[in-house]
Amino acid sequence: MVILEGILGAAVLFCLGIFAFIKKRGKEKVVPKLQTRTPFKIESRDEKSVTLSTTIEFFNAGKQSAMLVDAICHPLLPFEQYDGIAVRGKVEREGKPREDDYFEALVIEHQEGVNIVATVTLTARKGMTLEEALSHMVDFPIEIVYREVGRTPMHWSIARIILTAEELTKLTGVTLIKD
Repeated sequence: MVILEGILGAAVLFCLGIFAFIKKRGKEKVVPKLQTRTPFKIESRDEKSVTLSTTIEFFNAGKQSAMLVDAICHPLLPFEQYDGIAVRGKVEREGKPREDDYFEALVIEHQEGVNIVATVTLTARKGMTLEEALSHMVDFPIEIVYREVGRTPMHWSIARIILTAEELTKLTGVTLIKD
């Protein structure tokens, strides 16, 4: 019985030691710096669609390296809110464009950052021109859903940007009609 209590006590001390070691060493903490993102800019435009992008720094404010495993650009403009525009999004590392819409995992060292480009393409629907569709535009959120891992278990987080109708129409030179 004494031996069993000794083994149990040693196991508890071992676990506490591991916990203290990890606590002292810290963990990763990826922070998207939304307040300093670049303004949206036009990447391309034709009669039916416009593609916009913004660059966001993802900064690792933690004490350990982090891995950004996946990232998805999810524009939230359901047809119930406004059916004149269809929106699609993608995310990629700045300077490393991909044609397959795949987000390539990357490591962010502690106290360093990496720039991520969020791109959204707005396409006119229902036989409208782009100008007609944008003139009735509404504000909508764009979520960057990202998965990170480090000393903590892998988990998903969300960074949200609001693209306002006013900002969009000003950028594209379209007059907004208040419905």
